Amino acid sequence: MMGGRGGPVKIQKKFIELLVLVGIIDMTRGAIQSPDYDDTPNPEFLNPSWMASIPDDQPLSEVTMPGTHNTMALYGGVYAECQTWSLASQLRAGVRFLDIRVRHVKGNLTIHHGVSYQWAHFGQVLEGVADFLAEYPSETVLMRVKEEFSETYDIYGPVVDHIHRYANWDLLWHSRLVPTMGEARGKLIVLQDFSGPDLGIRYGSLDIADDWRVPTVLHVKEKWQSVYKHLEAAPAGNKAQIFITFSSGAGVFAFPRAVAQRVNPQLYDYLGAKTDLNQRLGIVCMDFPAAPIIEMIINFQLKKAKNSRKGMNILSGKASWKYEISSLKKKMIKYLI
Repeated sequence: MMGGRGGPVKIQKKFIELLVLVGIIDMTRGAIQSPDYDDTPNPEFLNPSWMASIPDDQPLSEVTMPGTHNTMALYGGVYAECQTWSLASQLRAGVRFLDIRVRHVKGNLTIHHGVSYQWAHFGQVLEGVADFLAEYPSETVLMRVKEEFSETYDIYGPVVDHIHRYANWDLLWHSRLVPTMGEARGKLIVLQDFSGPDLGIRYGSLDIADDWRVPTVLHVKEKWQSVYKHLEAAPAGNKAQIFITFSSGAGVFAFPRAVAQRVNPQLYDYLGAKTDLNQRLGIVCMDFPAAPIIEMIINFQLKKAKNSRKGMNILSGKASWKYEISSLKKKMIKYLI
């Protein structure tokens, strides 16, 4: 009888294990805050003005920066949620690329991830960015804007209207050309993923790796290979072109959290192994990033300056030490004579 009762229990256990394997049920219970993944409400620490140290003459296409995929996707359940930090928290944590999806209904632009309404509208996003740049004028924000869950193919007018109503026209970078850091400071750079006259830089002009389809967590290996290949190509790629690599992904049997929990650690290790090298990686766009991995990305282009100063200090220390030894020898010789 025990065997009979144990049969269904055993089958149920195996079924749950299978669901965990394919990512239907999360690997963990409760929120996580690790160096590479964070689904808690607030970042561990902030980096609100890291762009201040980037030279004014450096093209923005040569800057390595953190970004978030589906920046405003905080609601809707495990298949819709890609972030847990508010827009303000993401910006203060150091995120400089935003992925904004708008649904267009009679001139209104609400924020969606697929069918899931995100309890926000485009005007609130613009206000949040404008407030941040007013507080930190050394920074710039790149914002991909794309229509989602509506097929009007006519959002140019409403986007312009919202900019006038909730921000100001001068906040924008009005050119298809990639600005220098000095030109970009205090500006919102629209990466235009919709038709109409130019509002900024065309999103399609970027070098993009966004292989987001991950059918099950068994396909994470293929996803990581796509990320790895594009990051490896970025340093030697066209320096006048902005590179962007999405580490995010999802599928029927792999929701965003499950993919991020498996890809983010590989990204963290990859970046950690390269921190001694001065390379342009471009925009690294993530789901559920953590403050330490954001800082690791931020430090990439700063590493050359830091290494130079460090090298100068070491050389200076060595020179000073040699001078002290030489002086001591001279004194000893003089004393003996």
